[in-house]
Amino acid sequence: MAETVTLEQVEELAAQLPPMGQLKLLAHISQRLSTLNLLAHDADDEAAQRARAARAEAILALCDTAAAAFEGESDAAEEIRRMRAERVEQICQNAA
Repeated sequence: MAETVTLEQVEELAAQLPPMGQLKLLAHISQRLSTLNLLAHDADDEAAQRARAARAEAILALCDTAAAAFEGESDAAEEIRRMRAERVEQICQNAA
């Protein structure tokens, strides 16, 4: 079984390489990680994409249902300001 090498040991060895060698090492590592990334994307098959799409549709449906519960126009920013002011008032009353 191969001995485990720490990141610090690898960094020390890489620092001993000339700059061109370090660039080649960097390119090799980058290439390998890019390949791994592509493999991970391949594993993210159509079933996973369909599941994400279904979750997004469910969230949108919930948003539509919530929006339908409110009549007329609404100003979300003003509503948040009002809720904050009410909460501050509650906190101040509780602190007194």
